[in-house]
Amino acid sequence: MDSKRRRELMLAGAAVLLAAVAVWSVRRDTAQATTATAPPGTQAVASARAGEKEPAAEIDLSALESARPEPEESSRDPFRFKPRPAPSLPAAVLKQQQEQANAAAEQAARGPVEPPPPPRIPLKYIGEMADPVNAGKRVAILSDARGVYYGREGEVVEGRYRIVRIGVESIELSYLDGRGRQTIRQTGQ
Repeated sequence: MDSKRRRELMLAGAAVLLAAVAVWSVRRDTAQATTATAPPGTQAVASARAGEKEPAAEIDLSALESARPEPEESSRDPFRFKPRPAPSLPAAVLKQQQEQANAAAEQAARGPVEPPPPPRIPLKYIGEMADPVNAGKRVAILSDARGVYYGREGEVVEGRYRIVRIGVESIELSYLDGRGRQTIRQTGQ
């Protein structure tokens, strides 16, 4: 027999032996786990199989003869699927909801509510520089997460904001319609 054939046979034998050991180990662990975690009634069966005798548990026959409660009336139909009805709310919660509804009705009767102020302008004022085109004028440098913007007083920046006034350490901006006027201080960032 040549060495290649002998090596193949030895590897095949080792593989069979390894598989046999693995199967034996798994069966032994499964049998131990079954007897250790089995419910109390099945342990007697498992120990009887192992050759050990365990006394049988006594059955309380008087408990079988005791009176059982009668079934209660129910609106449940086992042949129709419906979600359960919502539980009724406590009186305190119902009263609170009624008070909130009354307050909302009173508010509506008073008149229209002012709209909320526009959101803050998210630009940062980096600084200002001398205008290269118009001597004596200044150009503001603003930035946000997307880019850097330049503008003079009265110009529109980023298509949404108007520069009202450029100061030494701050800039005054507003939305195009004039609402939401905000002063933004120079952050140096």
